[in-house]
Amino acid sequence: MTFRGGRWGRGLVAAGLVLCGVGAVVLGSSGSSTARVVGANRPVAVGDVRDIRGQNSPSVVRSPVDSNRLVVVNRVDTPSFSCAMHVSADRGKTWLESMLPFPAGEEDPPRCFAPDAAFGADGTLYVSFVTLRGLGNEPGAGWVVSSTDGGSTLSEPSRALGPLSFQARLAADPTRPGRLWLTWLQADGLSTLGFANPGNPILVARSEDGGRSWGAPVRVNPPVRGRVLAPSLAVGGEGRLYLAFLDVGEDKLDYHGAHEGRGGEPYQGRWSLVLARSSDAGQTWSETVVDDQVVPGQRFVSLFPPAPSLALDDVRGRVYVAFADGRSGDADVRVWTSRDDGARFAAPVRVNDTPVGDGTSQHLPGLAVAAGGRLDVVYYDRRSDRDDRMTEVSLQSSGDDGRSFRPRLVLSGRAFDSRVGFGSERGLADLGSRLGLSSTDDGAVAAWADTRAGTEASNKQDVAVVNVAFSSRRRREPLVYAGTAAAVAGLVVAASLLLPKSGTHAS
Repeated sequence: MTFRGGRWGRGLVAAGLVLCGVGAVVLGSSGSSTARVVGANRPVAVGDVRDIRGQNSPSVVRSPVDSNRLVVVNRVDTPSFSCAMHVSADRGKTWLESMLPFPAGEEDPPRCFAPDAAFGADGTLYVSFVTLRGLGNEPGAGWVVSSTDGGSTLSEPSRALGPLSFQARLAADPTRPGRLWLTWLQADGLSTLGFANPGNPILVARSEDGGRSWGAPVRVNPPVRGRVLAPSLAVGGEGRLYLAFLDVGEDKLDYHGAHEGRGGEPYQGRWSLVLARSSDAGQTWSETVVDDQVVPGQRFVSLFPPAPSLALDDVRGRVYVAFADGRSGDADVRVWTSRDDGARFAAPVRVNDTPVGDGTSQHLPGLAVAAGGRLDVVYYDRRSDRDDRMTEVSLQSSGDDGRSFRPRLVLSGRAFDSRVGFGSERGLADLGSRLGLSSTDDGAVAAWADTRAGTEASNKQDVAVVNVAFSSRRRREPLVYAGTAAAVAGLVVAASLLLPKSGTHAS
């Protein structure tokens, strides 16, 4: 995958997913909190040399009635389209796979794809997915299953969506048990690696009985927005809904698959980030343009595009949207903040603490807000490779409502090759549509697609997870990090704490 301002070069492909050094990297000194990686990052799936699945696009959800209970769901691209689900009862220290039940009458063997998950207010887990038909990635129907034991056992699937339902996302009401929403892009036809026609709407439907039945879908975007993608849904109190999506405008290169899945220079025009809002549980919608000058940093396959991340601080009326943007010459992570419940957004804040225009890419951010208001951002980060190929995963946090961000914490134990993944044979390797993140006041769990166990021939990707601990100690802690290249990177982070922060405010 090519990013504006990036340069592909030669690099090493690691042979396996190894344990990272255990240590502490301080995010702040005299500020409100510090953070450190706890233990090693590791795959959620049990290691098996015969397992060459390309797993990516994880979602991480935490039970509201048992903070130790976590669930990760993710899509699988190769060697065939599928999906996976893993459950942890100990805050992500250990994981067990839970098999999603498939509906009768589907293809044999059935293929699921694009899973998402949400916990209801009473601790019931809900998982959505689509089943595929034909030779490619063509949804035949969308389904929802539930679990009352945190994902150990699952109900029979209930049909929620019809054919050609793409990019489905699931959300649950935080106060009303059994109330769910699904959002998706409803296509009317496909081309090769794209949509045949413009005008495909984003729809939202509501269930009041835990997904057993669904009301009539409501269109979110107005018809004038003809090429929209990647809806991301969040639920506030009192039936308030927020939905962020991409309007790619005249980007026919990506939307209609005119690149035929081949890498190269990204679309040269501009995209818009849009936030739709509903105050009546999804019956009517209005919209706010978050930013209409987003500079694309990459080509992509529109059937599973990079998604903007959306997070709410419902107590303080904050709405956060994150995406990668190339307006400074290469891909940077930016966060847009609304302090009036989504009515208006301030200028974007550049999150990654790298030199502006340094030719390396930071992209695909995931957001989460802790109960106390801390905003966490996790993202793919290539700052350590001047050839813009080898990738790390970084976390940065804000304690001032997204106005500034503390220096990065490196989550990945070793860098991994961004060219390992679905589409690598055409120079358009895909690390997925999103990263997973769940945050509490004292910690966070992050998940990403890691290619250390793969090669460009196998395209194997693992979903790796790591725990981060936050504390309120104000004294500067020493850096402790075991490793080789990781140790050098750690010393750079420690040194940066002695210098004024740069590149973390609105630009």
